[in-house]
Amino acid sequence: MSAQRETGRATGHRVVVLGAGYAGMSAAVQLAARVKRREAMRVIVVNARERFTERMRLHMTATGRRLAELSIPELLEGTGVQFVRGWVTSVDTDAKTVRIDDDRVLPYDTLVYGLGSVAGTSAVPGAEDHAYTLSSAQDAELLADRLGRLGSGTVVVCGSGLTGIESAAEIAERHPELNVVLLGRAEPGAAMNRRATAYVQAALDRLGVQVRAGAEVVKVRPDAVELAGGESVAADAVLWASGTRVSPLAAAAGLAVDEHGRILTDAALRSVSHPEVYAIGDAAAIRQGYGVMHGTCQGGMPTGVHAALSIDRVLRGKQPKPFRFGYYHTPVSLGRGDAVVQFTRPDDSPRRICLTGGMAVRYKETVTASPWPAYARMKKMPASGAFWPRGGRFTRLREAQ
Repeated sequence: MSAQRETGRATGHRVVVLGAGYAGMSAAVQLAARVKRREAMRVIVVNARERFTERMRLHMTATGRRLAELSIPELLEGTGVQFVRGWVTSVDTDAKTVRIDDDRVLPYDTLVYGLGSVAGTSAVPGAEDHAYTLSSAQDAELLADRLGRLGSGTVVVCGSGLTGIESAAEIAERHPELNVVLLGRAEPGAAMNRRATAYVQAALDRLGVQVRAGAEVVKVRPDAVELAGGESVAADAVLWASGTRVSPLAAAAGLAVDEHGRILTDAALRSVSHPEVYAIGDAAAIRQGYGVMHGTCQGGMPTGVHAALSIDRVLRGKQPKPFRFGYYHTPVSLGRGDAVVQFTRPDDSPRRICLTGGMAVRYKETVTASPWPAYARMKKMPASGAFWPRGGRFTRLREAQ
């Protein structure tokens, strides 16, 4: 069956949302909730799988912990949003169509591009072939299966950022029989304040994680990783948690992108080259007063909501408002019974305040569990999704001042 027959070319403005991650779901639910006349707009969500991926819990999936099965079609019930399952293989910005699985074509009037990032394994030889990633639940499950069959040996986690920290701690706690080595250029928690950094390092030490800061991985082999300088570290399993990359689809479609392939946007989150395309989440290069936003759930969901608000305003003949967002925290789990929460200024620099231990665990879990009920709440009260820190002077662009 063709996508044209599935979605129809009937009356109504067609908004197609690519990707049902944190940002894409926010855009679809928010937009549908604000559309009073269903015949005036049709909202369609395209995603490769029906299961919602809780990316903030993938380090748990990687150690074999079972998570809730969150169904995207079930959440969208009653919203009027149509769900189309399939892989997006190309976007034709001239014809305003999206090709799905190479054999279906879906037309749009407005496109919301929310195809998020995946692990950046292409930057280092061998990483694509020999390292595990946390790009999806299926990838995490593959690592969980490998860890469960090892019995003993060494697991090397490449990347000392937040994903690397959480993954190394989770693996070490869940599999005390394994040696866990965390490699990275920077000290774990280096972007936090002094107290939080010390807490992270003490927690990793308590869990038996061997931290190698100042290490640059230059090659991944089936049984080891090679470091700059010639040293190699033996590994029975390698997890790649060093950097991400976005889909090349946006650049191939002729959309203006930055050096990382992210879509360049105006203040309303519209593509600077194709204003009928909105870019959200990791797929977008969104500039604020402090620089370009980096991909997180706390920033991704507001971009989805704001894109929906912008589309709604444009279709009602109004000017969209500029998007502004300020960071406010960095929650990091350190196994199931420990965590640290670093509160930040809007530009993501650390404040003096942080939480540790049990209080941080409860805070982290509240944050991690919040998106799904937030979507359900937006279905009934769309305004509930439009509250987030705007960041004050930190987010104002100089030319707008």
